[in-house]
Amino acid sequence: MALSKLGDFIELVDNRNESNVFNASNVRGISTSKAFIDTKANLDNVSLQNYKVVNVGQFAYVADTSRRGEKIGLAYADSEPCIISSIYTVFKVKDEKKLLPRYLMMFFNRSEFDRYARFNSWGSARETFSWDDFCDIVLEIPSIEIQKKYVAIYEGLLANLHSYERGLDDLRLVCDGFLEDIKRRFESKPIGQFIELVDSRNFSGVYGENDVRGISTEKSFIDTKANLSNVSLLNYKVVENSDFAYVVDTSRRGEKIALAFQDGKSCIVSSIYSVFRVINESVLFPSYLMMFFKRSEFDRYARFNSWGSARENFLFEDMEQVRVPMPKNEVQRSIAEVFRSIDERTKILANLKEKISLICPVLVRGSIEESTGGSL
Repeated sequence: MALSKLGDFIELVDNRNESNVFNASNVRGISTSKAFIDTKANLDNVSLQNYKVVNVGQFAYVADTSRRGEKIGLAYADSEPCIISSIYTVFKVKDEKKLLPRYLMMFFNRSEFDRYARFNSWGSARETFSWDDFCDIVLEIPSIEIQKKYVAIYEGLLANLHSYERGLDDLRLVCDGFLEDIKRRFESKPIGQFIELVDSRNFSGVYGENDVRGISTEKSFIDTKANLSNVSLLNYKVVENSDFAYVVDTSRRGEKIALAFQDGKSCIVSSIYSVFRVINESVLFPSYLMMFFKRSEFDRYARFNSWGSARENFLFEDMEQVRVPMPKNEVQRSIAEVFRSIDERTKILANLKEKISLICPVLVRGSIEESTGGSL
């Protein structure tokens, strides 16, 4: 089987949203996980007429590969069209009788492709993987029959994944409706009377670099991205089990507040973060409170009530004014258990997505080996 240049099989697409068929709800970003995602851009007073349209069966990628964790942002529109920033590149397969788009997506969904794109990115302030570089990718393309065989396996896995995803979305919808009912039936009270600041430091040096965590706007602790070389961790704050931590500065975070709940092993966070805990769990159950922090209403409240000039802050005094409905403790615990189930299923979904991504190189290799009679 001969090697081919990808440029022989793909072509640029440049359709714009000039007639405003698509609106802000159709705008997508592109992740390094090889998927379209909800945009984080502020679209207030932004004209969408120059945005590029990505139709079903088409690809889009971000030419700028800098600061993306050694991965390239690329996605395939497999179910619905969307619009993306005009700075992104949209392309499609020229002839699907020679190359199946889904097979090509399997090829992109491999760590080898990310490494190739990063190695062949050029620039000074920003490194880019240009369209010409993209077209110069050399690959082995099996017969269309073999492509279909391996794509069928891939699509079967995706179908199971999407089914699980839809079920999880339905469960979230039901639970959101239940919370709205709780808000109508029970009095909401400021949480300031139920929480207290915590300022326990790592003065004894018990915690090291492996215990340092950052906080994401997705409401979870994450591995820190900070360079900790020659940094003393003695002044870092300790976050124990059932403690909350959040970033006071709410500027430039996509209209979300970075906050997390420690449900397990203790960690340490930057001293600029605020740490607090529930005073009496028999009155306010921490996991129940975390459910409300995860809601978009809380993000909007926190942003609206953030104050400052160069940087807007949501201080602990502001946090104390947040109101939540207060049913009996056993009701709080029951609701929290349902949401814990949702969190666990969300983690399972993320794990499934990762597993499917890891299967892609196996499928591509298998298709090539079959084409060459098992000799590579």
